[in-house]
Amino acid sequence: MDKHTIEFLRDTTSTGKERDWKGKKRRSVLMAEHFHHANLVNKAERMQECANVLTFKQTEERLKLFQAWFCKVRLCPMCNWRRSLKIAFHNKTIVEEANRREKVRWLFLTLTVRNCEGSELKNTIDDMMKSWNRFMGYKKIKVAVKGYFRALEVTKNRDSSSEWNGTYHPHFHVLLAVKPSYFTRDYIKHEEWVAFWKKAMKLDYEPLVNIQKVKPKKELNLENIEHQVKSAMQEQKAILEVSKYPVKDTDVLPSNKLTEDGIQTVGTLDDALSYKRLIAYGGLLKDIHKELNLGDAEDGDLIRVEDGDDQTANAICEVMAYWNPGLKNYVVTKGE
Repeated sequence: MDKHTIEFLRDTTSTGKERDWKGKKRRSVLMAEHFHHANLVNKAERMQECANVLTFKQTEERLKLFQAWFCKVRLCPMCNWRRSLKIAFHNKTIVEEANRREKVRWLFLTLTVRNCEGSELKNTIDDMMKSWNRFMGYKKIKVAVKGYFRALEVTKNRDSSSEWNGTYHPHFHVLLAVKPSYFTRDYIKHEEWVAFWKKAMKLDYEPLVNIQKVKPKKELNLENIEHQVKSAMQEQKAILEVSKYPVKDTDVLPSNKLTEDGIQTVGTLDDALSYKRLIAYGGLLKDIHKELNLGDAEDGDLIRVEDGDDQTANAICEVMAYWNPGLKNYVVTKGE
């Protein structure tokens, strides 16, 4: 194959940012190698095949993914990237609709527990899931909160100077929609949030809890425009932060090579996270998600992640990209 005649895949967003198909596929191949060594052979083989062939429809503006096969293994970097894009689109759509319908305010809540050993991770996550339901059932929270999006994130401590080195840190990131009266008669103090989470988890220590206000997005006008832009950016930042898929491949595998730590981490996380729903909607946000028929961001379609319309009616041609293991890149062919 003549390198000078090879065309590599270049897919960009509407803002001109290049989508990192090559980088995500390389990380998936590395993750699959770790799965093989962790004796998770079936998942490793599926991950090796993930997104090997991508079919796009090309319009005058840009490429639009039309067909692909994604393995949907929980730790696959390619699939998690697509899930994050889909979750972010869903949340942006839901937040905009909630703002249109009701006078809600937004809070960004983080709930933590102490780090645990890998052998304790699965049970700790089970306890957190059960405790979440108790937490949201407390009267003061039920009165104030209209709806929520909740995501479980798990990180690993690799600080050799820390007593927690090698342990895992599961925690919840939550976007809360609250009534305007939250900041007057229904206000919940920080120490109350801590007490509620401690009680729900039945802990014998004070857990770290962070709660912060997210300024609502408004229609921009010429008056005080700088302040409004900052407010809009703050809401967008909160949406993107909470929409990141719960397990980041760079945290699972911080190195770009096969390591014993990576093999052990993959085995632990795969066992702890199997058959668990890592994201959830409740209240108003759940209702809007259902009404808009947004679908399942965790296990559903990972092809159309940014809108519900494939937008291929005006396609000029079909573009196929094949993963080349030797070149470690996607090679493109085109057809009418």
